[in-house]
Amino acid sequence: MTNSISEVLESDVIFIIGSNTTESHPVIGAKIRQAKRKGAQIIVVDPRKIDLSKDADVFLQIKPGTNIALVNGLMHIILKEGLHNKEFILERTENVLALEETVQKYTPEWVSEICGVDMEDLKKAARLYANANKGSIYYCMGITQHSSGVGNVMSVSNLALLCGHVGKEGTGVNPLRGQNNVQGACDMGALPNVFTGYQPVHKPEVLEKFETVWGTSLPSIPGLTAPEMLDHAAHGDLKFLYIMGENPVVSDPDIAHVKHALEKADFLLVQDIFLTETAMYADVVLPATSFAEKDGTFTNTERRVQRVRKAINPVGDSKPDWVILMEMMNSLGYVKTYNSSEEIMDEIASVTPSYGGIDYKRIEGEGIQWPCPTKEHPGTKLLHRDTFSRGKALFAAVEHEGSKEVPDGEYPFILTTGRTLYHYHTRSMTGRVDGLNKLVPESYVEINPHLGKKLNIHDGEMVVISSRRGHIHVKAKISERVKENVAFMPFHFAEGAANMLTNTVLDPVSKTPELKVCAVSIQKIVDGEIHDYYMQAATSQSK
Repeated sequence: MTNSISEVLESDVIFIIGSNTTESHPVIGAKIRQAKRKGAQIIVVDPRKIDLSKDADVFLQIKPGTNIALVNGLMHIILKEGLHNKEFILERTENVLALEETVQKYTPEWVSEICGVDMEDLKKAARLYANANKGSIYYCMGITQHSSGVGNVMSVSNLALLCGHVGKEGTGVNPLRGQNNVQGACDMGALPNVFTGYQPVHKPEVLEKFETVWGTSLPSIPGLTAPEMLDHAAHGDLKFLYIMGENPVVSDPDIAHVKHALEKADFLLVQDIFLTETAMYADVVLPATSFAEKDGTFTNTERRVQRVRKAINPVGDSKPDWVILMEMMNSLGYVKTYNSSEEIMDEIASVTPSYGGIDYKRIEGEGIQWPCPTKEHPGTKLLHRDTFSRGKALFAAVEHEGSKEVPDGEYPFILTTGRTLYHYHTRSMTGRVDGLNKLVPESYVEINPHLGKKLNIHDGEMVVISSRRGHIHVKAKISERVKENVAFMPFHFAEGAANMLTNTVLDPVSKTPELKVCAVSIQKIVDGEIHDYYMQAATSQSK
């Protein structure tokens, strides 16, 4: 996040795109509602009527996969009506002419046709955000998990820059992280192209620094992303997989492909706190401790480094992750002993400029937000206040491209996926809580009442959903929350798993899979037999 969670309450216009905030990030969702009560106006962009759409002053229910067209349309209106922040653009940005040229053709009429939204609502949203004193943007995986994910993020950045809503409190471009320490994991170099603090592996001076500190030679070529690893394993090119705190057998697209990759690998090592669906494929499982059994830090979505303190002793033979990793590397011949997580934190600070001033004593209370380069630095609540890391911010003109898989005669509907309030990720934890299972006990698919009528499907009936990658049996939930030819499924469940259906196609830059859009067919099950009322109706009409 460029800004801080507390600043939600300072915004007078809050733009939410691709984030079901009250269910996926309920604390921040609650703050958005608090801001609403204080007078803030809300714009929601989502393919589904999420809970926050009830609070929205403008709700744009877009067709899945059309985010870039929608944002380009907003910028077209802002530029045409002269609502852009000319002073900010002149002083703090570059390449605006390329943006203006690109968005010129994204008229309200054309964008309405692409996205399926009302032109007047589009204009209202553009004016509302552009005229805000403090306009903030919040987004999540609803815009990143696309084959155009990087372009989607660039588009919302363009929108914020165009209106000058960056670098002051209550504004900003604020991605909401999907898990509690995703930010911290990325900060620590759990990416294939960087060391800690996003220091590129290909830079000689960076490589030399880490080789000196660690006393070993290191590769200068970026490695593989998680989807690429599975692809290489499936083709027999990657022999050993070490999966730590991840459950791709439920969470990754095209589960049949994932299972094949895990079976194909010569050796699979899984390190986790529970015997997950992925761990069932492992040759060896290493039991790790939970958050309550170890000391360490988490870095949350607002870049705040916070202490985690051991409350109970490790259960059974489980060990903290850092101890397992240390013993593993010692066994493999790299001998280095750490005596505590605090000692590791000090090493992190010594090699990571953005963490340079952070230690356990300084984060004893509320933690510190990076960048915090020195022991005297207070931490950074707000990014880009006076300047951007590259000097001037760069407008990156982006064209709309359709999703890589679109409906056709065989698979006539769009499936999109997401989360529910009552379950977390792949249910390896929440699936063990009886109360939560009573609230949402099983997988389901939301279908619009008009589509339900066409398919002769009633609420609670069993259906078969099929894509080019597989099929599942699941209960139908008739709901006004989705448009007629769009279906929604939560991805949490191993039975009736949404990711049996989703697409493995990747964004070419980030290598993120297009989990949010795939083409499917939906058929009713009657007495164990499949009935395709949609195709029957289409055949009848063609005659």
